This record gives sequence, C-alpha cells and structure tokens, in this order.
Amino acid sequence: MSRSPVRFDRRGTLRFAGLDSDVAQGIIERHPSARGVDSMVFVDNPGQPDERVTVRSAAGLRVAQYLGGPWMLLLVARAIPVRQRDWAYDRFASFRYRVFGKYATCPVPPEGMRARFID
Repeated sequence: MSRSPVRFDRRGTLRFAGLDSDVAQGIIERHPSARGVDSMVFVDNPGQPDERVTVRSAAGLRVAQYLGGPWMLLLVARAIPVRQRDWAYDRFASFRYRVFGKYATCPVPPEGMRARFID
C-alpha cells in the first residue's frame, strides 16, 4: 500500500473501489462514458446529483488537488492540453510496473485502512 495515495491522505476520507465492484458498476450506469475505462477514476460526490467523474490524467490531477500541499504544484499540468496529458499518462502507465513493481495478486490492505475500501 505504500505506493498508494492513501499514505498521503491526511484527512483520511479517500475511498477506493475496484472497477468491478457494485459501487463502480453503479457509477458506470450513471456515467456510460466511464464504461470500458481501465484507468484511475476519481468520483466527486458519489451518488449525489452533482456527482462528477474524471479519468486518466484528469483523475490524477484531481487526486493532487484533493491531497493539497506540495501536490498542488502538479496542477500546472492543467495548462497542457488533455490529449497530450493523457498520452503522457498512458506512456507512464505502460511502464509503471517496471518502475514501482507489480503484485501477483492485490495486496491485502493493513487493518487500519480496510474500512477505506468499498466492496
């Protein structure tokens, strides 16, 4: 879990759900454009009338905004057109396992973080 934004979430309010979970399936039903997305998805106000879904690089920037502090410096990337930003995001995604490692199975979160995982 040390590679996850969880460790930087001082407020402790980020929640996580697998893309195949009931929660994610409900979000996909409400936002069909998210169907088939195999990437990071950030959902603001889940289940509320103003629910908003961002994916790929926009989701990463939304996480940086949420985390605040020095992470806010990454928001300058908003000046880069989405198409180029997503291209860079996809390039990084293609080699991230070589840089950060890969688990054969999903790791079990530590006891104190299990409540933050939905489904």
